[in-house]
Amino acid sequence: MTITGLQLAVLGGVVLGAGVALVVWRLLPARPDLGDVLGRLSPDTDGHSGRGPDVGDGSAADRIGRWGVRALPGSIWGKPLDQELALLRIPLTRFYGEKLLFALLGTAAAPLLSLLLMLLGWRLPVLLPVGGTLLLAVGLFFLPDYNVRDDAKRARTEFARALGAYTDLVALERNSGSGPRQAMEVAAAVGDNWVFRRLREELAYSSWSGEQPWDALRRLSYELGVTELADLADIMRLSGEEGAQIYGQLRARSAAMRTAMLNDEVALSNAVGEKMSIPMSLLGVIFLVILVTPALLRVMVP
Repeated sequence: MTITGLQLAVLGGVVLGAGVALVVWRLLPARPDLGDVLGRLSPDTDGHSGRGPDVGDGSAADRIGRWGVRALPGSIWGKPLDQELALLRIPLTRFYGEKLLFALLGTAAAPLLSLLLMLLGWRLPVLLPVGGTLLLAVGLFFLPDYNVRDDAKRARTEFARALGAYTDLVALERNSGSGPRQAMEVAAAVGDNWVFRRLREELAYSSWSGEQPWDALRRLSYELGVTELADLADIMRLSGEEGAQIYGQLRARSAAMRTAMLNDEVALSNAVGEKMSIPMSLLGVIFLVILVTPALLRVMVP
């Protein structure tokens, strides 16, 4: 691959400019994110972190993420995904490490592809690999954000499904004469999936710390971004603090949750059906063209 003088000058300017920018960036006073700094300095009074588990597993991504947290400014990580990480129980350092690893992969992909094409005899302008490297690095850097949001969306749907069953179980326990805390703990002990395990952990922690169980559920709803859990906590607060009869409210709440989930499923199926109508219509058009083409050819061809 032949590099002209102009391309060499542009490449040298890019490298020099990047070096100067890095030097200036390291010499300028740091401007840390205020929320991130206060989050690190404040004691964890409730024993839970709003950003998910901070204890990594010692993997390569976790170690790279720890280095990134110490060396890089907080503003480069993009929009915080505290609730999503807490819901998926992904340590913050592992998440940051995955972002850096994906960016490194994008940085190395374009030069390797350019080298392969050069070995095959293709001649590419030098600006094309440079631009491809930047685009891939930035794009892959934010790919874990999309993955976390997508996984968290599915996890919230599963959480809402399990919470409907949990609400019914709490209603049955309250109807049988159990107290608010006992009803919540017994109902959480019935299931064995991750939602019920999470509820058991929060209720057990609230029992050890002297916190009211509905306060624990409300805090968990804020931490995970699950609004249905906050509604359940409000209903249980009425029972625990005011002694209200909540069996009917709990059953009505669980029925409303199931109706909402059913409506979402119907809307999703309708959207899928609309998407399927497009290829079916195209298939009908193609079949019609196949039928009409011989007759048109007999008429048009003498």
